[in-house]
Amino acid sequence: MTPTVQIEGNVGRVILSGQFDFSAHREFRQVCESIIANPDIKEVLVDFQNVNYLDSSALGMLLLLKEKIAAASKTLALVNCRDTVKQVLEIACFGKIFTIR
Repeated sequence: MTPTVQIEGNVGRVILSGQFDFSAHREFRQVCESIIANPDIKEVLVDFQNVNYLDSSALGMLLLLKEKIAAASKTLALVNCRDTVKQVLEIACFGKIFTIR
């Protein structure tokens, strides 16, 4: 999986596809760091529309991202979560930690 970025105004969207697991760690971190470093971006959306699988390492990556986003005074939302992804996020109680749209 190679994450891609779309920037529209002050919103940066990280678009994921396929399996979101530890093999995506390096690329995900690099993409997120570039968005966080951009002073024009105020909101970050992680788009799960094309993700069919995520594991515990992906959940860890999301938690680290949330910390970095908060430290940069930006907002974060997880969007377009399909059934499988939504189930994993619910089991992990991520609805209490993240904004999920």
